[in-house]
Amino acid sequence: MAVPKRKMSRSNTRHRRAQWKATAPQLIPITVDGSDYRVPQRLVKAYERGLLRPES
Repeated sequence: MAVPKRKMSRSNTRHRRAQWKATAPQLIPITVDGSDYRVPQRLVKAYERGLLRPES
């Protein structure tokens, strides 16, 4: 694991952390039991197999 040689200042730490941004999941339209839903792409197979139930 990388270990810093010197302490990073509070200002530099906060500037670095401020650059991180979450992205919204890409929603894919699917049909389950005749109803249309928009679910995250990574969960489409789980909904199709019936492992997850879509919320109304």
